[in-house]
Amino acid sequence: MNYPLRSRAALLTAFGVPTSVESVDVPQELEEGAILARVRRASVCGTDVHTWLGSGFTANQKNLPSIMGHEMVGEVVAFGDGPQVDSVGQTLAAGDRIVWTHAPCGRCYYCGVGRSPSLCLNRQSYGRVSVNTFPGLTGAFAEYCYVFPTSGRVKVPDEVPDDWAAPSSCALRTVVHLLERVGVIESHESVVVQGTGPLGLFAVAMLHHAGIQNITAIGAPGPRLEIAKAYGATQLISLEETPDPAVRAGLVRDATRGSRGADLVLEMSGAPQAYSEGLELLAPGGRFGVAGQTSSERVPVDPSLVVRKQLSVIGALSAHVGHYWKALEFLKESRGRFDWDAMLTRPTGLDGLTQAMQGMRNGVMKPLIDPQA
Repeated sequence: MNYPLRSRAALLTAFGVPTSVESVDVPQELEEGAILARVRRASVCGTDVHTWLGSGFTANQKNLPSIMGHEMVGEVVAFGDGPQVDSVGQTLAAGDRIVWTHAPCGRCYYCGVGRSPSLCLNRQSYGRVSVNTFPGLTGAFAEYCYVFPTSGRVKVPDEVPDDWAAPSSCALRTVVHLLERVGVIESHESVVVQGTGPLGLFAVAMLHHAGIQNITAIGAPGPRLEIAKAYGATQLISLEETPDPAVRAGLVRDATRGSRGADLVLEMSGAPQAYSEGLELLAPGGRFGVAGQTSSERVPVDPSLVVRKQLSVIGALSAHVGHYWKALEFLKESRGRFDWDAMLTRPTGLDGLTQAMQGMRNGVMKPLIDPQA
């Protein structure tokens, strides 16, 4: 095989300390159905920051040392035995760009009967496996990554650059999954998007693209709200200018027919307190779609609101390979309509990962990592 014996990788060795760039073995034997990919671009997810700090539900001491990261696009280097096609039947060859899913087992209740591989009881997840466990290279922040045999994989369209493809493999595919789970959204319905980070902004853009006419974006700081406006938000509510949740709820009611509240609220911020507020913003009979809550912090909630308003609360965890494909297709179709680069930073190398995560804690939206730099 024509690839190196070793790969540079940014290792998380302890929670809350800077990652260190070290050399890791590259598997020389690939399982049937596996792929070795050269990571062309990775992006930092809010979940990565929570994991780094040890505060997220994905943080586990027994997984250390590990290579974090699960948002990535890679170039096929080598195949294990088996068909050289992606999960939608497109032929793959060395040099093709792909994105790939976490690896469900394909044998448990949720993989089979439930048809929800993101709930798989035995799922192997990128960014959460010890580097000392085969195949070692199972995170985005490395020069190479091992694509598990059961990972879905999708060829990236030529029209979608690396900088867009990487965040599509988590932030955007999660939005696709959540919007699918909340069901049909009528054009006349009012929608509130909590959060103007990548999840929220992708959601605003997809809603606008689908013809939704009343979209309120709640977030901060001002430049993010301006992007939300450019992506199709019809009302902006600044957390900085309107710090009182009761006042924000009033603004939402004022923007809806009959001052009922929102028909649909999408929690995309990750702020624990946004969950409680989202329930308050909903109209009776409304739906609450939740995708941003990855912190384990507890917050007070009035559960009677769910009964009194007859609400539907719907969560979405990760996604299946079809959502990855739909995310890429959306980027392809909308590439001239939305300025996706407005969310992204200039890529930095593996040595800059800790700084990138610190930047994300301080408001940087979507840092990009170039493992080859």
